[in-house]
Amino acid sequence: MSGSEIALAVDLLRSGRLVAFPTETVYGLGADAASVAAVRRLYAVKGRPAAHPVIVHLADRGAVERWACDVPPAARALADAFWPGPLTLLLRRRPDVDGILTGGRDTIGLRVPAHPVARELLVAFGRGIAAPSANRFGRVSPTTAAHVRADLGTDVDLVLDGGPSEDGIESTIVDLSGDRPVLLRPGSIPDDALAAALGLDRVDGPSGPSRAPGMLASHYAPEATIELVDDRAAAAERLEELRRAGRRAELLDPGPDAAAYAHGLYGWLRDADRRGTEVLVVVPPPPGGIGDAVRDRLRKAAAPRR
Repeated sequence: MSGSEIALAVDLLRSGRLVAFPTETVYGLGADAASVAAVRRLYAVKGRPAAHPVIVHLADRGAVERWACDVPPAARALADAFWPGPLTLLLRRRPDVDGILTGGRDTIGLRVPAHPVARELLVAFGRGIAAPSANRFGRVSPTTAAHVRADLGTDVDLVLDGGPSEDGIESTIVDLSGDRPVLLRPGSIPDDALAAALGLDRVDGPSGPSRAPGMLASHYAPEATIELVDDRAAAAERLEELRRAGRRAELLDPGPDAAAYAHGLYGWLRDADRRGTEVLVVVPPPPGGIGDAVRDRLRKAAAPRR
């Protein structure tokens, strides 16, 4: 990434414009997190509900106290273990942080990404960047610059192209705002690694209403209807049944390599839509590790839309 592109991105962000940039998870749609007007434009471009919070990306962990208060030792333990990287920490927000970033909640999601382009941009900008995924709300997240341009067109002022996202799915989110850590959204960091960093046997999962990005029942959804079938033989039978009924159906069965599955998932979903697929019969990866995260995204993609 050239210095002139980063400088242009910084100038645009400082003037309240939107810049899409790569992270190791997916591409983010960035706005100056300190500018209410810029964040409002971000919400409008995405079509994001006002009650749905965004994640603020930081250059380093030293910026956490600018956005969060009452930061617990558990946050420092997880930051030591996984930052920079695909981990978002949900912490209690400072009273002077505008609620537009947090959906009106008293918590805020913070992350220090590892992608070199994201890090270069954040260091040069010198402030936090609010950055949900760079796509229309609820749809399939982008893992290439081409995906961003196809989704957002001229609504985004600049797209920094850093190549395909390495992980391919959104960050792990851990809520540290309460009495105990809660895993709100699985990602590429294994549950047992989170527990080990926290000195726990396990990290509990969520209960109650959505508290963070990506927790809605229907999310990450392509135009095609998704049907999940764990058994390969049954999936093949279901495919033939749909085709006999005249449906434009395809099978997605990339195999048991969960990391490769995660890396390719959103591109495959987008390709199915491009081909006009009506129904995509999907064999999920085995559970465990990043496989849990992929299965989470597939369940949300398959959920009925409201």
